Amino acid sequence: MILNRFASNAVFAIRSCPIAGAISKFHSSASVDAKVAVLGAAGGIGQPLSLLCKLSPEVDELSCYDIVGTPGVAADLSHIPTKSSTTGSLPSPVSWPPTHDKGLAEALNGADVVVIPAGVPRKPGMTRDDLFNTNASIVQKLVEGCANFCPEAMIAIISNPVNSTVPIAAEVLKKAGVYNKQKLAGVTTLDVCRANTFVANSQGMDPKDVNVTVIGGHAGITILPLFSRVPGINFSDEELEKITVRTQFGGDEVVAAKAGAGSATLSMAYAGYLFTENILKALRGEEVTQCAFVESNLTDAQYFASPVRFGKNGVEEILPLGELSPYEKAWFDIMMPDLKAQIQKGVDFVSKK
Repeated sequence: MILNRFASNAVFAIRSCPIAGAISKFHSSASVDAKVAVLGAAGGIGQPLSLLCKLSPEVDELSCYDIVGTPGVAADLSHIPTKSSTTGSLPSPVSWPPTHDKGLAEALNGADVVVIPAGVPRKPGMTRDDLFNTNASIVQKLVEGCANFCPEAMIAIISNPVNSTVPIAAEVLKKAGVYNKQKLAGVTTLDVCRANTFVANSQGMDPKDVNVTVIGGHAGITILPLFSRVPGINFSDEELEKITVRTQFGGDEVVAAKAGAGSATLSMAYAGYLFTENILKALRGEEVTQCAFVESNLTDAQYFASPVRFGKNGVEEILPLGELSPYEKAWFDIMMPDLKAQIQKGVDFVSKK
């Protein structure tokens, strides 16, 4: 009983960070079982993300997939006393005649939400775009599996560069004839977490009382926090510039601090968990609003991160952007060419194959 209370308290604690309007109280309106598949579950993000999903009362079945290590990850997680069952799958061996990846099929069959953190991490000096050639192929292959084995699942992309990997996923699903713009999103929640944390620390506030809307994309200058909309804060021009740039390049701060040993894995896992749990609540009938990188008509970029209302069908509504401050408008004009170029790079990757 003590252990079960501890698990419940841990879940309560990790939910305490508000996410750009996300509804944090849960009152389930349905008892439908929910299966979450984590692709890349043995990696630096995948393992803590899988742990947090295992702790979540929203998850009934957790399937872990990676090229190595997932049976051990799943066995380890299975000892945690929560209601969800846990399985771990590896790619099936090469065989003749050739067949599909039975391990991936096992992980994806019946999945309601697929979270993809798979790929190589950033190292010092690397940008998210430097990761493109490796991670683009990984995302393409995994989303091809989603198209085959769980075409109606909500797909949440964490693999960087998100500004390009989300368009890659969309083009793969289009080729397979199963694309639904309501069921694909890039996870930008970490940008919101960072903005909330940096504001709270600088202003002497409790992070749970801060909710920063972050728009644009998920790489460098394409990340645009709208600090002008946060009540009760007071920044000089110099402080505003500093906290904006820190939010945009928060990942570099972690990469440098880890000195080549990895990138932002724990905070990204937390952000991915928050996003996933909110999606599960929405699929069960709750109205949830959170920032996400989705197909959008808010700007002339095909995909854009902004507050999105999620419901039973996935993306239900992309909320109006509203007025930007002169400072934010200047950043917006700077970022848009980069954002559109990164999106096009993802589209071209699939179309030219």
